[in-house]
Amino acid sequence: MKLFRIADQYCRESSWKTLALLKFCMFSVGLLVGMQVPEKKRKAVFGAGLLVFAASYVPLMTKLYRLWTREDHAE
Repeated sequence: MKLFRIADQYCRESSWKTLALLKFCMFSVGLLVGMQVPEKKRKAVFGAGLLVFAASYVPLMTKLYRLWTREDHAE
């Protein structure tokens, strides 16, 4: 799919600073959307957000840990 190829190319050509800025942008959009959720539905939205966070955070941190502890990166 063309969109995914373009996204992959964007990531390859970006530094960690650009990707961090992208994360902050997405976080702020999430905050703005979250403010619009009716109060009686906030628990469900919070639960879904927590589930997505856990499902994405664990693999990311696992990859970071493996990179950190690789033998060839030892000082």
